[in-house]
Amino acid sequence: MKTPVPSFPSNRLLSLDVMRGWIMILLAAESAQLYRSLRPLAKDSWAEGIVRQFFHHAWNGLRFWDLVQPAFMTIAGAAMYIAFTRKGVAWGANWPHVLRRSFRLLVCGVGLHCIYQGRLVWELWNVLTQLSVTTIIAYAIIQKSIRFQIIASVALLVLTELCYRTIGIPGFDQPFTDQHNFGNWMDLLLMGKMNSGGWVTINCIPTAAHTIWGVLIGKILIDENITQQRKVTVLFAAGAIALAVGYGLDWAGVTPIIKRIATSSFVLASGGWVLWTAAFLFWLIDVKKRDGGAWVPVVVGMNPIFIYLVFETVGHQWLNGAVAIFVTGFLGWTGITEDWMNVASALVTLGLYWGLCYWLYRKKIFFKL
Repeated sequence: MKTPVPSFPSNRLLSLDVMRGWIMILLAAESAQLYRSLRPLAKDSWAEGIVRQFFHHAWNGLRFWDLVQPAFMTIAGAAMYIAFTRKGVAWGANWPHVLRRSFRLLVCGVGLHCIYQGRLVWELWNVLTQLSVTTIIAYAIIQKSIRFQIIASVALLVLTELCYRTIGIPGFDQPFTDQHNFGNWMDLLLMGKMNSGGWVTINCIPTAAHTIWGVLIGKILIDENITQQRKVTVLFAAGAIALAVGYGLDWAGVTPIIKRIATSSFVLASGGWVLWTAAFLFWLIDVKKRDGGAWVPVVVGMNPIFIYLVFETVGHQWLNGAVAIFVTGFLGWTGITEDWMNVASALVTLGLYWGLCYWLYRKKIFFKL
């Protein structure tokens, strides 16, 4: 039986829905262990460099996978602005909703860390805990002018630079050295521990710029007084400036691009790529109307937090292993290698995540925080 193709409301910016959907599919694929299972197959071949792009850079540098969280937080900002505008409520009256949502994001983020560790912990390193803070910062200035919002986002980056460079805590006075920087010291204050991977909690300050820029994207794209071509031009130009400054700071040796501590150069460079992606998808889908197949990612993006929680809990704890039992059991009869069976298991798991999202969309079930 042919799968029914969902229809979407005409007043939605389909390009943003597509972008959010692909972000969630990429994250679901990681949770299903797809990239990890491809790694041994790509080793010592031309594909090794491609697969490497689906893993975070160890420290100073930028890979494709380093752009996923900035994109996630940017889309969250755009969605927040569009939802706030269409609700037609006063800024002050909407604060309780924003604070409740941020609190729920924080609870979910901390809860995931407890599940990862198998015990109660107080850890604040994942995207949901970060988003709980960046949402509040972005909403606080959501009604301000574009100029004000740009200045505010740059001020957050300058503040980050100053904190890392000028607060000379003994042992934590090396701005861009893992385990010896200001962010690590803040983690000791906030949680009494440091992350062995170099991630720091105060990333929520500089990456709030991503959520603010998401608000700007939403503001520009739904402004009926700006032509579509002008919208594309503005986003591409803004992306070019961010990329030039971000990479320029790194290449000049001023501030290295480091995702794990969200340096200003990283925020700018990653933000530039996200702006270009948003501009391209808007041009392709909303302007040129080349939206065939858009429903494939969109049905996933309609329940982003829900599916994220599913694959980060049920997926890690049970589904990945359960699927592998059956996939490897049946494929074992074919004589294919274990590496290829692992890839097949990951793809089946990813398909199940997508199928769940498709079913929810068909039933018009949408989970909101």
